[in-house]
Amino acid sequence: MKYRLIAVGKVREPYVAAAVEDFRGRFARYEAFDEIEVAASHGGDEARAVREESERILKALAPGDILWLLERTGTQFSSVALSQRLRALGDAGTARIVFAIAGPYGASDALLARANVRWSLSELTLLHEWSRALVLEQLYRAAKIARNEPYHH
Repeated sequence: MKYRLIAVGKVREPYVAAAVEDFRGRFARYEAFDEIEVAASHGGDEARAVREESERILKALAPGDILWLLERTGTQFSSVALSQRLRALGDAGTARIVFAIAGPYGASDALLARANVRWSLSELTLLHEWSRALVLEQLYRAAKIARNEPYHH
């Protein structure tokens, strides 16, 4: 199974970029992985930003992609449960799973409707940039768990 991460905007903070790069490299040793950044919308109109950014994410999807959308009201998973869910998708013959991180104002109704899973990392409010690092860290952790390798304790 192939993995893709689609994220709105660039990571600007050097310490977050370093964490993203670290976990991107770790995870890519286990699974086929690529990443796409789509442009953030600017100008202060939140509704327009949500619509435009969501459209950019939707255009980056293929019809058969399984989409996990990062969404604050979504389902939370333990690391073990996440690993099991991903392994089950691979066992079922899923060609590619896409994790999408919408912009800081959220996702459009169309993007929410397209999502196969809405995944919440936490009930806490986190800096938007951190979500990319956290997703990559959890994907790496899930890969280690699936192979019964030490890391997750």
